[in-house]
Amino acid sequence: MAVNGIGDTQGLQQQVELLKQQLAQAQRLTALGELVSTTTHEFNNVLMTILNYAKMGTRHKDAATRDKCFDKILASANRAATITNTVLGMARNRKAGLEPTDLCKLVDDTLLLLEREMNKYRVVVEKSYQAVPPALVNGNQIQQVLLNLLINARQAMPNGGRLWIKLLHDAQNDTVDLVVRDSGCGIPADKLPRIFESFYTTKSGPDASGKGGTGLGLSMCREIIESHHGRIRVDSTVGKGTAFTLKLPSAGKTAAKRPPAGLPAIAMPVGVVGQSTIGST
Repeated sequence: MAVNGIGDTQGLQQQVELLKQQLAQAQRLTALGELVSTTTHEFNNVLMTILNYAKMGTRHKDAATRDKCFDKILASANRAATITNTVLGMARNRKAGLEPTDLCKLVDDTLLLLEREMNKYRVVVEKSYQAVPPALVNGNQIQQVLLNLLINARQAMPNGGRLWIKLLHDAQNDTVDLVVRDSGCGIPADKLPRIFESFYTTKSGPDASGKGGTGLGLSMCREIIESHHGRIRVDSTVGKGTAFTLKLPSAGKTAAKRPPAGLPAIAMPVGVVGQSTIGST
């Protein structure tokens, strides 16, 4: 359709923005759907722990055994509450505003949702957290990005492997850096520059767990990081693994003056050999 004036251009821009919002909502619901099976099994494990220790407590009358049972039941109940609150937090239609967010807690809560899946596929998770300030982000959106990166990493290691998650503070640039690195198959150099394109995927389709293969995950990650005026970088070597680095604004004085999420960001050039960077300057 030809664009004949400013009104037509604005109308098309509004339609594009609406479609982007609908795509983001669909991607969020897809991520929730992919978690249903995993969290259901994990929640069932928690309930079985509570039931078993409750039965043990009713069978044994001594104080020491009952105290142990109560401690295990309390710990399992707290775990169940964390799982429930994390899933509900993703499901709620929260505002798109930014707020100071503890990324350490966000990472831990997200890993809890995928703990059973990582164990099932023999993926060992190692965490390294430096003392970092709160990040000025939308926690729901960053959790969606993190889930996508973690699932991609797990799929890149079908025979098991190691996953490293790091949190660093880049004081010079006033950013909180989140690194997700795997020991998987890696991404070929000729495909690396295209991984953030919509509907482009290196996968043949969803795997046995029902996750991945639409070509929408990383493109939505890019959109989310750009809306935070952050950067996303990928380094990959075939046969050795892939590392994604998210550089997010801290909640310091400089970050607090940034525009709210949703405003356009300036795209950086995409590398063509072993590295790709997307984000704002």
